[in-house]
Amino acid sequence: MSATHEVSNQVPPLTGHDPIAGDAALAEACLRHADAATLGSLAGLGRLAGSEQAHEWGRLADENPPKLRTHDRYGHRVDEVEFHPAWHELMRTAVEHGLAGAPWVQPSPSAHVRRAVGYLGWTQVDMGHGCPVTMTYAAVPALRRTPELAARYEPGLTATAYEFGLAEPTGKSGLIAGMGMTEKQGGSDVRANTTRAVPQPDGSYLLTGHKWFTSAPMSDLFLVLAQLDEGISCFVVPRVLPDGSRNVFALQRLKDKLGDRSNASSEVEFDGTAGWLVGEPGRGVPAIIEMVNTTRLDCVLGSAATVRAALTQAMHHARHRRAFGALLVDQPLMENVLADLAVESEAATALAIRLAAALDAGESAFLRLAGAAAKFWVCKRTPGVVGEAMEVLGGNGYVEESGLPRLYRQAPLNSIWEGSGNVIALDVLRAMGRSSDTFAAVSDEIELARGADPRFDDAVKRLHGELGDPDQLAVRARRIAGLLALCLQGSLLLRHAPEPVADAFCASRLGGDWGAVLGTLPAGVAARRIVDRATVGGV
Repeated sequence: MSATHEVSNQVPPLTGHDPIAGDAALAEACLRHADAATLGSLAGLGRLAGSEQAHEWGRLADENPPKLRTHDRYGHRVDEVEFHPAWHELMRTAVEHGLAGAPWVQPSPSAHVRRAVGYLGWTQVDMGHGCPVTMTYAAVPALRRTPELAARYEPGLTATAYEFGLAEPTGKSGLIAGMGMTEKQGGSDVRANTTRAVPQPDGSYLLTGHKWFTSAPMSDLFLVLAQLDEGISCFVVPRVLPDGSRNVFALQRLKDKLGDRSNASSEVEFDGTAGWLVGEPGRGVPAIIEMVNTTRLDCVLGSAATVRAALTQAMHHARHRRAFGALLVDQPLMENVLADLAVESEAATALAIRLAAALDAGESAFLRLAGAAAKFWVCKRTPGVVGEAMEVLGGNGYVEESGLPRLYRQAPLNSIWEGSGNVIALDVLRAMGRSSDTFAAVSDEIELARGADPRFDDAVKRLHGELGDPDQLAVRARRIAGLLALCLQGSLLLRHAPEPVADAFCASRLGGDWGAVLGTLPAGVAARRIVDRATVGGV
């Protein structure tokens, strides 16, 4: 076929950059809470995350979703899920670079920060495989409530080896964990669960019931909730029992989801399924909350990663695409849009890594409240941010090959998972009311920037004003959660970000001159300096 014309004004492929060291906001957050050696230890992962090979793994894993095999050719029940080889490359990379359970046993005082920085950079390639990585990470502190179970499973969960396939857990070089809380009738109300557990003479329990959402069902073990006479309790359920036989774990179907397509989410039937009690009988919610609070960190990290990936796409396109006689990035209105996206990304990144630093420092009170507020705000902001980034690419961004549709489908997940907006906003109130230490810890962090900017000071006053009428707290829970997160972000940016970024954040998010859509930064904001800062090296 003969060519009719030469194609021009198309952007080059987005490869050869480093989304970890090349992202100034992320790299500086790492240096702030850890050190140069920590950042340097992620150099190989960062280069791989920006490579053509890794992007191909992400594309293939998403376009070839997992397949359920309930029976083998002879009619025997096997309950297995097949994944594309690209999925295994993504998982192997994450586990081998310490993004799963490794930080819990690493001697470094900034192990969780290192892991968070790596997670934020690496999951920009594909967010789906981040789910079992997160579950594995979060299972460890929950299992430690029962030392004998931790001794049995923790060596595999904290290993940096990825070994796929069902086998007796203690004989594997590395383990992956999952979680099963949600049931048909209850959703976030886990106390309404109807799965029952019956104690056995050998100390185990037999579980009977149906779990409505169980992600990554080919994991080696799961933390699940079931009812005892004492109330809702937590159990560890392995796929393979100590004698090498398979546990009853009947996969009913895989969910057909909006996004997160590379990851398998399933419905599971328990029918005399063996499990072992984690923590005390009737104390299942506190036990699994250990896992949930840790997964909230990854909800924030994952949303920050999605925002950064969308921003990188938008920046790359604008720096190479011309319209109306000039590069898009040089046109004032586009510059405003890109700067606004960059401010959103930096604020999300700064707060996410601060949460990881709190985990390293044992700041449980701070993490309890700040984690909930950040989960509410950062995750809820993500769909709108990704949609705006898609518009930067225009029609090109709406085409599947650009990668933006995949990010857009993924964007709502972290806001929904483990508790949607109302559940998390009310949990912010619960965290504040349960102990004065939680609000004091977050308030102390906010107060570190008091006096740095009058717009910030006014926002802090508004936050305290929202807390003034106890009878109206519930109906204002979303306002409180959002404003609390914004004040935390403002404090971090005023203390640590370059002046143009902090000024733009205060002028828009806190100053009351922020439009209903992105790209409405007020006059006087140093948009060009913000855009230049957000440019990832090589893009």
